Amino acid sequence: MESIKVNDKWFKPYLSEKTILERVKAVADRMNEELKDKNPIFLAVLNGAYIFAADLTRFINFPMEISFVKLASYQGTMSTGKVREIFGINENLEGRTVVVVEDIVDTGRSMKQMLESLGTRNPAEIKICTLLFKPGKLEEDIKIDYCAMEIPNDFILGYGLDYDQQGRQLRDIYVVDEDRE
Repeated sequence: MESIKVNDKWFKPYLSEKTILERVKAVADRMNEELKDKNPIFLAVLNGAYIFAADLTRFINFPMEISFVKLASYQGTMSTGKVREIFGINENLEGRTVVVVEDIVDTGRSMKQMLESLGTRNPAEIKICTLLFKPGKLEEDIKIDYCAMEIPNDFILGYGLDYDQQGRQLRDIYVVDEDRE
């Protein structure tokens, strides 16, 4: 893995695809034990969680469904603090176990809004599954049920995460290289 330039910023290697997939499989293994009899619906948050959701669900060995919701709160490298629901959920969630699949949870504002919206649909339970969690930035009282990795407050991209819509396709995860700014 080498440093790369995306738009106007340099990024250095942070997590290899191999490491990421090992952690994704570990999360799926837990789910395979804990959710096997629930026929849950996974709600993957677009755009960032699409790769994580695809890899995660390929490791799942029980009946489940998947759908997608799109929320937006980032502009460039900063959260705007305002969450807009771009398009929502059409499935009936009443009495279902819902697993929200997110790429990254930092402040928790997006997730809190998502939980409030889902709660009006009367699910049996809502679980949060995230690839990455920044506990040092969390501002909301939310419980992460499944977390592949905790990371510091650095800005990252790759494996579905972007910088101004670029870099999502990268197999590895990169972090801003402060030395090259």
